[in-house]
Amino acid sequence: MTTEEEQDRTLRWVERVAAFCVEEWGLPPITGRILGWLMICDPAEQSAGQIADVIQASRASLTSNMRFLTAIGLVKKVRRPGDRTAYYRIEDDAWQKVIQRKLESLSAFGEIADEGLAIAGGDERRAERIKAAHDSLTWLQDLATRHPLRR
Repeated sequence: MTTEEEQDRTLRWVERVAAFCVEEWGLPPITGRILGWLMICDPAEQSAGQIADVIQASRASLTSNMRFLTAIGLVKKVRRPGDRTAYYRIEDDAWQKVIQRKLESLSAFGEIADEGLAIAGGDERRAERIKAAHDSLTWLQDLATRHPLRR
């Protein structure tokens, strides 16, 4: 495979990551492109200029998205001694953080489901749908507790 073919293949993959981020998480495409690029780029640390060039984004848009990604802990800013340029890399535990946030969100809904079960009382028809959500969330929490992610 030529270098150009390899680059095209890589950029198509980055676009797939971006599409996933848009469809599943409601993020802007540029945010997904940044994540995709930082997952596969070499070297792992890239300047804002390098990222903007590869994903064809404006520096202003890139800067605001980098701020967002660093604020939520998926990307970290790295400085090198004697170099004024800031570099960015995906956090080693980025995906663990994503999963943990999802589990916490689902856990919060589990508490809402508990309240709904209390409101429904003994009325099986009313409680049936809430119980299905509650049972699924309990199963997921138990699974995550029994099988924690190890790196």
